[in-house]
Amino acid sequence: MRPQILLFTLLLPFLMLAQEGENKKDSILLNKLDEVVVTGQINKKSVDKSVFEVKVIKKETIERLAGNTLADVLNQSLNISIQPNPSTGKSSVQLFGLDGQYFKILVDNIPLINDEGLGNNTDLTQINLDDIEQIEIVEGSMGVQYGSNAVSGIINIITKKGSDHKWEITPYIQEETIGGEYGFFDKGRHIQSLKIGHQLAKNWYVNTGVTHNDFTGYSNGQLGQQHSLNDGKRGFEWLPKQQYSGKVLLRYATQNFQAFYRLEYFDETIERYDSIVRENYNSATQTTNPTATDEIFTSTRLYHHANFAGQAFGQINYDISASYQQQKRNIEQYNYRINLREKFDVNKQEYESRKGIYSRGTFTNFFTTDKFDFQLGYELSNIKGYSSALAGSFDGDNIERRLEAYDVFATAEIPIGKKLHIRPGTRLMLSSHFNAQAAHSLSARYVLKNGYLLRAVVGTSPRNPNYDELFTYFVDINHDLRGNSDVKPERGFSTFLHLKKSFFSSDLSWELSSKISAWYLKVDDRIELTIVNPSPLAFQYNNIDLFKTWGTSFTHNFSYNNLQLNLGLSLSGQSKVLKSQETYNDDFLYAFDVNSSVAYSMPKINTIISLSYKFNGPNYQFQLNTDGDESSFIRTKQEGYGWADASLKKTFMNKKLHFTLGVRNLFNVTRIKNQTIGGEIHSSPNNGLLIGYGRSSFIKLLYNLNI
Repeated sequence: MRPQILLFTLLLPFLMLAQEGENKKDSILLNKLDEVVVTGQINKKSVDKSVFEVKVIKKETIERLAGNTLADVLNQSLNISIQPNPSTGKSSVQLFGLDGQYFKILVDNIPLINDEGLGNNTDLTQINLDDIEQIEIVEGSMGVQYGSNAVSGIINIITKKGSDHKWEITPYIQEETIGGEYGFFDKGRHIQSLKIGHQLAKNWYVNTGVTHNDFTGYSNGQLGQQHSLNDGKRGFEWLPKQQYSGKVLLRYATQNFQAFYRLEYFDETIERYDSIVRENYNSATQTTNPTATDEIFTSTRLYHHANFAGQAFGQINYDISASYQQQKRNIEQYNYRINLREKFDVNKQEYESRKGIYSRGTFTNFFTTDKFDFQLGYELSNIKGYSSALAGSFDGDNIERRLEAYDVFATAEIPIGKKLHIRPGTRLMLSSHFNAQAAHSLSARYVLKNGYLLRAVVGTSPRNPNYDELFTYFVDINHDLRGNSDVKPERGFSTFLHLKKSFFSSDLSWELSSKISAWYLKVDDRIELTIVNPSPLAFQYNNIDLFKTWGTSFTHNFSYNNLQLNLGLSLSGQSKVLKSQETYNDDFLYAFDVNSSVAYSMPKINTIISLSYKFNGPNYQFQLNTDGDESSFIRTKQEGYGWADASLKKTFMNKKLHFTLGVRNLFNVTRIKNQTIGGEIHSSPNNGLLIGYGRSSFIKLLYNLNI
């Protein structure tokens, strides 16, 4: 399709209805139930009234996808790329080409701790969605509202905190194949869950739940733990993983005050079996006693969150949260006698961890007028981090560091006339390790003629260095790669522009919502490996390089009676200035993404059929090449691929019994190729990047008992 035709197609809804006047339809639209969002807001607001552009993934969408973890849901989102790592069992995410260090994942506005950070570098497979009300995604710098490491955006998970029923009892089971592998006990993915909610009294609500998620691993020709030949076939291609999650919430609410306490415990075990087998041949007895060296990683997370919201002094609204969290990842290394199935030389130790306290508070309604909103806030954290020598190249030493942060911020929402709202904000950040930093933002919402809505968001946010950038020490006869404890935080800046319009019929039988977005994002003082000595070659992390990305996206959401269609297209370019090389350039490397979905509801038979598709276009990036005598940065191309999911959901017994049947990864994607620009594509499949474990089928059976 020619670019002109494609552009015309994307803009067609705007061109067709640009002359539509304001009429009674607008009042009809206002009467529709608005989606209420809380992320980054001074007060809870509908999506349309928010100054920020907030994407909402509803609970209904999560249920239709049979999503159990955050990774199950986000892989169909535009400008978001899921990066699974089968060798560690983790799944990370990129937002606008920046990895998990540059945005935060929150639960009820609180950054979620993990064994590598607070809110950032989160493993998506460790976030269970069983008690989720909705997921809110804010794109662009949110440094004023949420501090450092919020360069590219925020993903906020809003949990369920109430019910219209006296009792809610919801058990479910879910069975999935892993590629073509499945067995009732030893193969596949097996999930069991039970949730119970109870309205104790008029003002008291409690819920609790427990979930077991057993991913038995994907072999793909590998022969598991008990294989005793040294032929490279022992173990799994995707590691076995078993998770347990337990949650409790207690909430008290009156008209002017509410408080809740949320407790979560998470436990995960990942087993890694070495493909190298030592046969240990005994010539005297002509027997073998094969052994291998294996590892078990155990992660535990404890999450406490207490929240109090109400009114003080008869006027000032407050919302205060306090949280204690800890996540620890332990490693058990041992030798294994395969024939005897016994461990020996067992060594257990802490691998890496984070623990600490966090508090966030906001205060609003200082003035009696309803037209002007002003917010003061604070954010405090005291986090202790630990990484063993096994978790990184730290010169054989364990690294332990405590980081204290004391932030204050202020923001205001100011109406200028009837159509324009602006929101300036600023934050001061003090910490025990880095110099004082600041973040600033300016957002605006403008209502144009004929119902067009224009939003602009400009903001800054720093990104603090991680353990590798600060403490790496990997020096031997062939390598010299070192961290730098003097490296300073990166400085992120972003600009987003959104133009949105909704069109609909007078009887609301159909509706079309279209949006054009454009953005520019850069990171100054980018931390990169730089050449500090040409001979012998030595690398060190330093603040030198610059990262830039710009892009545009078009999204259309159409509904007609029982049919829903969604289409999104995104074009983005990334530039990485590598001043560590003598001949660097700042050319942009481009990527193109498409996502679409269709859902059709048949109310007479209580059935919904849905299909989702996302095309992740070829991705160009820079990589450090350590092959040969000299190391250098090279440009690589990662081939594009399409990912499709389909599901059918039917309810029985007056919508109490839910039956969902579906297929993930319809196109059976497993590996994609990497290509060096100007070179040849690696022909060996082992050099490809693992993306999925093939086409998988699932079935879910859920029962809602509401009393």
